[in-house]
Amino acid sequence: MLIGYMRVSKNDGSQTLDLQKDALIAAGVDEERLYHDYVSSKKDSRPGLEACFKALQPGNTLIVWKLDRLGRSLKELVTMIDDLRQRKIGFKVLAGHGAQIDTTTPIWKIDLQSESSCVALIQNFAIISQESGKI
Repeated sequence: MLIGYMRVSKNDGSQTLDLQKDALIAAGVDEERLYHDYVSSKKDSRPGLEACFKALQPGNTLIVWKLDRLGRSLKELVTMIDDLRQRKIGFKVLAGHGAQIDTTTPIWKIDLQSESSCVALIQNFAIISQESGKI
């Protein structure tokens, strides 16, 4: 089962979830399996993300539009993706830096057998994003 997560930083109407929602639906996520937050990822409380992680079951795949929609800090991203790996939940990024991440493919399944490989790959994507000002 595919489950999607979307986030925009502002709830004042200046940002919408439309682009992310359209991309997630096009990737095969059912609309009723979309979770979202209207909050900066720097905030501790993200009820949509918390509900999303509670809904995820082994064999599911979490899909995000861009890696920075899931989290901004490298530590947070590594922790979340490692948690998904340990729970046997796939993870896929659709666009931007990190779009090569799809842990449901055979090559990623092999590579992610090693936790250090997972950490190194995510660090590389985060460094590239930070250098380009995207995270």
